[in-house]
Amino acid sequence: MEAQKTTRREFLKQTLTAGMGLLFLKSGFGRGQSPNDKLNIAIIGAGGRGWDNLQAVSSENIVALCDVDLERLAPAAQAFPRAAVYVDYRRMLERQRDIDAVVISTPDHSHALPTMIALQLGKHVYCEKPLVHSVWEARAVREAARRAKVATQMGNQAHASDNLRQAVEIVRSGVIGAIREVHCWTDRPIWPQGIDRPQEMPPVPSTLFWDLWLGPAPERPYHPAYHPFAWRGWWDFGTGALGDMGCHIIDTAYWALELGLPTSVEAEGEPRHSETGPKWSIVRYEFPARKGMPPVRLTWYDGGRKPSNDLTEGQPLAPNGTLFVGEKGVIYFPHADRCFLFPRAKFADFQPPAPSIPRAPAGHHAEWLQACKTGSPTFSNFEYATMLTEAVLLGNVAFRVGQKINYDARQGRVTNVPEAERYIRPPYRKGWGW
Repeated sequence: MEAQKTTRREFLKQTLTAGMGLLFLKSGFGRGQSPNDKLNIAIIGAGGRGWDNLQAVSSENIVALCDVDLERLAPAAQAFPRAAVYVDYRRMLERQRDIDAVVISTPDHSHALPTMIALQLGKHVYCEKPLVHSVWEARAVREAARRAKVATQMGNQAHASDNLRQAVEIVRSGVIGAIREVHCWTDRPIWPQGIDRPQEMPPVPSTLFWDLWLGPAPERPYHPAYHPFAWRGWWDFGTGALGDMGCHIIDTAYWALELGLPTSVEAEGEPRHSETGPKWSIVRYEFPARKGMPPVRLTWYDGGRKPSNDLTEGQPLAPNGTLFVGEKGVIYFPHADRCFLFPRAKFADFQPPAPSIPRAPAGHHAEWLQACKTGSPTFSNFEYATMLTEAVLLGNVAFRVGQKINYDARQGRVTNVPEAERYIRPPYRKGWGW
């Protein structure tokens, strides 16, 4: 079996190198037309989360597979031998016209560019969280999605869970009164942060197209400290613990309270490195009053920090979760689990409200696939997801400039710290863009 895998990888490498990223197997699928037909789906990023996402949409026609790492591309190509294979998504989207929809599961710094190209071509898009790598990208993708009018979904899968949707309904029921304070936390990072750039320059693996992996990021030598997985902690490639988990954990409060964009953000944590995120951080967002709801301070914690469990009468807090503090009590939502209300005695007889948000019994991916075919709604669509991601990433901007930032949501700019602009819109490497 190992010999077969090696042969397959060598074949992929030789063919793709000769073709400079072009397909070597022509898709044998036709284009679907009715809601009952299968979609023609292209996969950008086939390993890690990409493999999971590939399996989740495998009921459709997988017509193209793209990954810059042949070690990750080979298993997908073996599983879907009729799919065309690429290492450069730009060539794939330019040349293969039978694609209806794309699923993007690349490192964070390579989310926005394939998303934008696909939207401009009128393709439906599913992209992993965080939807983008920068605040400016969030705003650009939002405008592109509005123009494209296609089915979109960000990959924060718990958004489709019954527990999370019920939590939103409980918060909105008013059972704990007006909410002015929210606490969100995660046990991440589980990858290195607070470290300097490695000085060693090991050879690039023969199966990795390093320049394509870098994509729009600044050029630097290959090192296994970046790929695979550990890229999450490096500012040029990832968004740290906040960016990685904020679109999951903050999602419940963001949806339930319709938070929009913050007016100010401040962050603390250590150490502060130019290369990587901190080992821990606490970020405070101030959101303005909205639609009859009062202003909200949302505090984020990572790297082992958490709010006090005094608010839960001493009940230990889960590794990831949210606390809503209202005038009449507290809602504790261990992420994707069921809610607890405090004081316990006061809410002993509480019954959740009747469902008001449509459920997605088949899951997050199925909700998107159905939207692609019928035009039904998705609930983590790019209109919503770009706003959530923009808000989340402003926490990283505040941390990196080292002071409180004031944010003009209409203009998409920090008004009091000129240095913030370099983090709002990091430059793309020459030759990359849309």
